[in-house]
Amino acid sequence: MSDWLDRLRHVEPLEDIAVDDTLVEKMERSRASTGSGVHGINFYTPTFKVFQTSELKDCGKSAWPAVSITGGGCKLQCDHCKAKILEPMMPARSPEELWRVVNGIIEDGAQGMLLTGGSNHQNQVEYDRYYGTIRRIKDEFPGFKIAMHTALVDRDIAKCMEQSGIDAAMMDVIGAQDTITQVYHLRRSVDDFEATLEHLVTTDMKVVPHIVIGLHYGRLLGEWNALEMIQRHLPDAVVLVVVMPFYAPESRPFVTPDAHEVGRFFMDAREALPGTPLLLGCARPPGSVKSQIDTYAVMAGLNGIAHPADGAVELAARLDRQVRVTPACCSIAVGDEVMALDGTNAGLDIDLDSIIEQERSRRRMAKLATHGLHGIRVVSEQSEGASAPAGGCCSA
Repeated sequence: MSDWLDRLRHVEPLEDIAVDDTLVEKMERSRASTGSGVHGINFYTPTFKVFQTSELKDCGKSAWPAVSITGGGCKLQCDHCKAKILEPMMPARSPEELWRVVNGIIEDGAQGMLLTGGSNHQNQVEYDRYYGTIRRIKDEFPGFKIAMHTALVDRDIAKCMEQSGIDAAMMDVIGAQDTITQVYHLRRSVDDFEATLEHLVTTDMKVVPHIVIGLHYGRLLGEWNALEMIQRHLPDAVVLVVVMPFYAPESRPFVTPDAHEVGRFFMDAREALPGTPLLLGCARPPGSVKSQIDTYAVMAGLNGIAHPADGAVELAARLDRQVRVTPACCSIAVGDEVMALDGTNAGLDIDLDSIIEQERSRRRMAKLATHGLHGIRVVSEQSEGASAPAGGCCSA
């Protein structure tokens, strides 16, 4: 048994999960030969309350709310989403409404927002009439950060976004024509997605593309091509998520992506982008698959993980990675991700002994809370103020 497999089996919540031993050994050898993964890893989680300080607040109102200029409307109706992801967002269907929404969320303490909207039939979000208001927001509130889901753009549109003051540009990079045609119902090409990335990286905006792993009905198809596209136009960071097709139609079902194949993609992404921050967003399947995915993410050397599976933080420490924890809600994680790990709110350093003590205590209290004492449910300080489960606000 390799050293890493032995260390994995010492992490109680992960001791029984199935991993590909050969893949783990490859990751271990890669770390030993190149130093890949020696850098630190930051976990965004609301559960590590013992590490909170006066500078790190409990999860309350969203510090990075999502705002949609089309409300819940989208003309594409992609098979994995059906526009449902837009429905819980704050609507701002006019520039005037966007101004009112932003003033309100800033009064509530928001640090920034994700600005998005449904696409037209060309996979374009029609932001044209909003650029003046965005510029006004940035001039009035210069510290307020705006991350925009750009969809497909040309060079002129990318410049308009930059001139309006957008801080970070996000897009999905899709590397398979069949996925574009069948899942997105879109008459655009892979080259259009690469051209968009190329236009964005020529601006001063931080550019943080996403790769949705398993987007082709749960199968990996164009992910490696998307990775090559990103290699040709290096962005500030890359966010990896694993498809969660809760709204897929019965006529076009998705399978759960194979966790081992996801792990292989993590390793390839780390090797292909050695100097680029790689972050695992909170969107990924729940249960044992999530534990497998997060195990591979730690071993592959990803820089950050939102809402880690039970045991992932301890595993990172046991693998001698410098562990930092930001005890914050999902929206804070999104804010740090889209700003490409610029060093702000970087979390707290913690050591292996502290992690083990914290994890054991939390698991004991979780068991008591589940089973209770003679039917009386036990509520601990650590279980109070917990945030919503993963897969919520930052999967957009």
